[in-house]
Amino acid sequence: MYVAVKGGERAIENAHRLLAHERRGDRDVPEISLAQIAEQLGLAVDRVMGEGSLYDRELAALAIKQARGDLIEAIFLVRAFRATLPRFGVTEPVDTGQMRVQRRVSSTFKDIPGGQVLGPTFDYTHRLLDPQLAHGIEPAPPAVGEASDASTPRVTDILGRDGLIEPSPQAQADADVGDLTREPLGFPAERDLRLQNLARGDEGFLLALGYSTQRGYGRNHPFAGEIRFGEVEVEFLAEEVGFAVPLGSIELTECQMVNQFKGSATEAPCFTRGYGLAFGQSERKTMSMALVDRALRARELGEDVIAPAQDEEFVMSHSDNVQATGFVEHLKLPHYVDFQSELGLLRKLRKEFEEANAAPSLQEAAE
Repeated sequence: MYVAVKGGERAIENAHRLLAHERRGDRDVPEISLAQIAEQLGLAVDRVMGEGSLYDRELAALAIKQARGDLIEAIFLVRAFRATLPRFGVTEPVDTGQMRVQRRVSSTFKDIPGGQVLGPTFDYTHRLLDPQLAHGIEPAPPAVGEASDASTPRVTDILGRDGLIEPSPQAQADADVGDLTREPLGFPAERDLRLQNLARGDEGFLLALGYSTQRGYGRNHPFAGEIRFGEVEVEFLAEEVGFAVPLGSIELTECQMVNQFKGSATEAPCFTRGYGLAFGQSERKTMSMALVDRALRARELGEDVIAPAQDEEFVMSHSDNVQATGFVEHLKLPHYVDFQSELGLLRKLRKEFEEANAAPSLQEAAE
């Protein structure tokens, strides 16, 4: 039985020891390894890397283990570690058109160049618990086929050739790219900052906002133009040699939403874009991100801002789960002085209220 210990430092030290004990759990159960987390809880690792803004599977697995599976706490740990790292430079933009595709689906065209690739997905499962997994089973090896050499152009590029979708919005060539990891958030925010914010934003929050746009709060009619997951090569421009050199490959999920647009006095009707990109296999996140990205373009496209998902200050100020956690959970810390002040004020107001209501009764009694 554990007994509370009085005294600030000693109590905190004992709380840490108890946390370590609870984290380890039953000593008769083998301790989980980082490799097990990285390999068998891959989607959790992907989320922590994405919202933690650091692509490192081992560190994300370590954070999940240290946080006892609390993903927001793990994201916090990864961001804190990331803040200690030096920055040597900026990589070149990745070319997702050259992605080595593991999964690629489109709900707009059945037959797309390069074909649809279902890949690893829960989409076609029955959502029934599998009791066999409780005992540990060796799954059958996956079906293997010859890799295709066919190119996999983006669906939005196909629409763009016929002028049916707006050109991909481009920033000015000489404009500085914002960096939310180093500069505080400010408004109004351009799309580069909005996309950074959404990429780091809480998946559940973005999912709710994206869902709200489909239910009529800032209505737009979306189609999943394409969702692709796979490996892309990362390159770094080395000034010493004067050209980009490859650093390695990372896994990314990209989503392009195609949305209706009625046009305006100066713009012909066409499809518009919503965009999402995240580390690892993060389809729900990138789809939600793309829906909210399109909603946040309301002013740019001359649409009325009438819903939360269209309000960039509302979205960007509340999407960061680390910041939100800090503000909510600080309520657990001591607020004794503040509360005693409020308590004293409340008692004074109640006394004044009682005296004010008692005065007419005394006057009536005197009459």
